[in-house]
Amino acid sequence: MGDLSRYVILRDRNADLRKRVTGEAFVEAPGMAGMLGEAAGPRLGAMLPPGPELDMADLTAHEAKDALRQGDVVGVVRSIPTALIAPKDNPANAAATDTWGIKAVRADASPFTGAGVKVAVLDTGIDATHPAFSGMLLVQQDFTGEGDGDANGHGTHCAGTIFGRDVNGQRIGVARGVGEAFIGKVLSASGSGTSEMMFSALKRASEERVQVISMSLGFDFPGLVKFLIEQEDFPADLATWIALEGFRTNLAMFNALMNMIRQQAVFDGGTVGIAASGNESRREIHPNYEVGASVPAVAEGCIAVGAFQQGAAGLRIADFSNTNPDIAAPGVGVLSARTGGGLVALSGTSMACPHVAGLAALWWEATRAGALPANAGTVTMRLLSSATVAGIAPGVQVADRGQGLAQAPLSPIG
Repeated sequence: MGDLSRYVILRDRNADLRKRVTGEAFVEAPGMAGMLGEAAGPRLGAMLPPGPELDMADLTAHEAKDALRQGDVVGVVRSIPTALIAPKDNPANAAATDTWGIKAVRADASPFTGAGVKVAVLDTGIDATHPAFSGMLLVQQDFTGEGDGDANGHGTHCAGTIFGRDVNGQRIGVARGVGEAFIGKVLSASGSGTSEMMFSALKRASEERVQVISMSLGFDFPGLVKFLIEQEDFPADLATWIALEGFRTNLAMFNALMNMIRQQAVFDGGTVGIAASGNESRREIHPNYEVGASVPAVAEGCIAVGAFQQGAAGLRIADFSNTNPDIAAPGVGVLSARTGGGLVALSGTSMACPHVAGLAALWWEATRAGALPANAGTVTMRLLSSATVAGIAPGVQVADRGQGLAQAPLSPIG
């Protein structure tokens, strides 16, 4: 679970340089200031994007507050647990014999393959020896201490849906032309991790200049409360308050880090973040037993993904799918790569998320082939605006399916 004294410190390594560029640097270099004009400093300072740096330290609460006073510090938060958005048992898993989601999102009709787009998968790692990833350049980094690989299988399955090659003649990947991916192992074989691991992987992904980040994981609020009560012997109300504060501050830290990454878009086009909305709803118990989308899905700039399943009257939202997603995709009976070889069908918003991540790769390629600016803003706009409600069963609420069923591009943009 981790140590309550473990803190993550987010710094902007360019903060001091930006200050000097906008002020005193041009006092020392009047010739340059004169050549560029009096507003040169502020203009150049605005052009200098944040440089995210992460430090980890064991601190007291007082020391953590002191750290916030440092000029280059953007945020200081206690590291809290994260958890796999675990697949759900579903009869459709056993019955799955094809990748129905590929057709549902129109990936089979798209002329785009994701060629030239780099994707990051932050999950349980990957089975790099699986035929689904043959010929790919997989840059792996383990943040859990277990080493590369995927003893859980979740990350391998998600990666297969995003960019997996055909396996024994069966198509599983939405964006089969993606040739390079960053695999950040932020969850252990048991499906557990920490926000420290997640933040570190996000920073590394930004350094890898990826265009898409897929995250089928969430902050483990219930797990932290349970740990504080059972292992630290905290009263339930105190444990809940500490966990709530950790949840709130880590969401703010996630937003701050993603905002720093987004500000680099002027130089590299930016990154589209995709996250599973979560599997905590229980509509099979009662139609109103709905839980809102979890973190990081609700973070600023992330696309939250809900899960569709097939029904007699059309697509309906899976009983487990958390509400208020931005968009939805196939998430029940999804056939993809299995660690050790072969294929396996799983269900969950974790399975819907990689469909949208793969589609984001297709939209990046389509955007580059068109006239509109090839950046994360354009890709996000087109991905959301192209969603369809066709084929969705009557009665499915907007709050449950967002913009609708995600769709692949059929032609260049603009």
